Amino acid sequence: MSDINAAIIERLEKVVDKLSDNSTKMGELLAVHNEKLDKQDRIDAVLFEKVESLHREVNRRSEEIKKGCERDIRKVDDRLQVMEKKMWTIFGALSIISFIVSPVGQVILKNLTGPSAPATLKTYPVEIAWTTLRTSTYDSSTRDLTNSST
Repeated sequence: MSDINAAIIERLEKVVDKLSDNSTKMGELLAVHNEKLDKQDRIDAVLFEKVESLHREVNRRSEEIKKGCERDIRKVDDRLQVMEKKMWTIFGALSIISFIVSPVGQVILKNLTGPSAPATLKTYPVEIAWTTLRTSTYDSSTRDLTNSST
């Protein structure tokens, strides 16, 4: 029986040695695995920081773009308002001119202005007469300058 006990003990020693070797190898594997996890955590931290930095940059740029777009929209709106004012001014002027040249407008204008005065000059007598404060020269004994035949 001692042989059997010696064989069992030898076998148990081999099993214990193999378990010890496996335990050592598992410890090494776990150490390598923990090192890889730590390394991955550092890489993740760097990547997350880069993502956050990129996010801040995108937000800043989008705000700049938004402000630029709002500024451009205000400029376009102001220009459209100016164009609209000009359009309505021209429309009003054309409406007034159209009314004035229409037959109805002509009748109303004639009624508003009243009868027109003749555009002719009054004719004066051919004889030249002049007066002073003392005398009237119309029947004067002086020679008539308009008729140079006398």
